Amino acid sequence: MSELIDFATRKHSVPVWFWIAALLGLAWNIFGVIQFVGSLSATQESLVAGGLSPEQASVMLGYPAWMTFAFAVGVFGGLIGCVLLLLKMRVSVQVFFGSLIGYVVLYVGDLTEGVFAAIGISQVVILSIVVVIAAALFWLSRYFAQKGVLV
Repeated sequence: MSELIDFATRKHSVPVWFWIAALLGLAWNIFGVIQFVGSLSATQESLVAGGLSPEQASVMLGYPAWMTFAFAVGVFGGLIGCVLLLLKMRVSVQVFFGSLIGYVVLYVGDLTEGVFAAIGISQVVILSIVVVIAAALFWLSRYFAQKGVLV
């Protein structure tokens, strides 16, 4: 009986900002999936038409497979993590951790593979924001797991 009361209390103790943050995270990660899928079909011509120089487009198309994999782990981990968070499932913590690791690996790749040097500060800023949001979602899931909201 006390388990039912605990579950009912948890259900009502979730602040509105939890739902807002989880839904914004979901929207952000859906956008990320769209970006990822677009990157898989990108061509020199489409990237140049999108505003990159031919040299920048070549760098973007020259990603090693491990960077594409890291991007996939980051973006799909974030998407799945947000769905799990909305379902108030504790496993979202591990999924968000995997997503964060994927984005950190991608960041290191952009640094070591010349992407930051080729694209410039805009790429550094964008990927830094991505890493910060991934860290925030990981923190959010850990925070609510520790509060007993996630089961």
